[in-house]
Amino acid sequence: MSEQHINYQRVAKAIRYLAERQLAQPGLAELANYVGLSEYHLQRVFAEWAGISPKQFLQFLTKERAKQQLRSNSVQGAALDSGLSGSSRLHDLMIKAECMTPGEYRRLGAGLQITYGVQPSLFGCCLIAQTGRGVCKVAFFDQASDEPAVVQELQKEWPAAELLRDQEAVGSVFTRIFSGATASTAPLRVLLKGSEFQLKVWEALLAIPEGEVCSYQQLAGAMGVASSVRSVASAIARNHIAYLIPCHRVIRSTGEFSQYRWGAERKQAILVHEAARAAKPAC
Repeated sequence: MSEQHINYQRVAKAIRYLAERQLAQPGLAELANYVGLSEYHLQRVFAEWAGISPKQFLQFLTKERAKQQLRSNSVQGAALDSGLSGSSRLHDLMIKAECMTPGEYRRLGAGLQITYGVQPSLFGCCLIAQTGRGVCKVAFFDQASDEPAVVQELQKEWPAAELLRDQEAVGSVFTRIFSGATASTAPLRVLLKGSEFQLKVWEALLAIPEGEVCSYQQLAGAMGVASSVRSVASAIARNHIAYLIPCHRVIRSTGEFSQYRWGAERKQAILVHEAARAAKPAC
């Protein structure tokens, strides 16, 4: 297990503790004792991982910050409206969405070869799968023993496709996703498979800026389907491409982070990590 993954597990443990006790505002000494590290070591690991201190992280986790973001009009304005085309900037990376045709959808991946691999990431183990037309799955999990279940999930999503493990091929995609790219870099393609409504929801998610959050109601309203909040939430829950299609940026209108397909703690970790990056001045 890589040091990066070990540090994520340590930080995830700290996140869980902070989230459960945010009203009590636990200090560094209490948090370090729970995680099993010295205060100095925890502070260093946390800062290296998130770019901010545990105290600053706790501030990001409060409901009040989430509510302040939800009161902002930024995600309801031009940025969100313009994102409905399915092509939008995402954390220094250009994403271009391509959709399966109805015929391809019905064939369940027949004649399609999917290469996949697993890499340690800032947010735990990460499985990435791709076809010749783009990335078709990104999923996070915690332990190596969980990998077979994630691969089985991939096969269920594409039951007629041929799966091929290829770490080298996926490695370059992993680097692009988590290291970012310049505006001149060719768009990273994602291959989406879903109903017409689901596709529209996933495309709309691409327009939520890094470091921002949006409520289910706001997203539905921006899409022009204000009365279909439950359907929007259902489509978000069925997203198969974690991180790239940023379903983690949608929270409840109360400010609650709610659940996440890949774990509520991981959702909080991604959101705070993005907020810290977005807050950094450009060089």
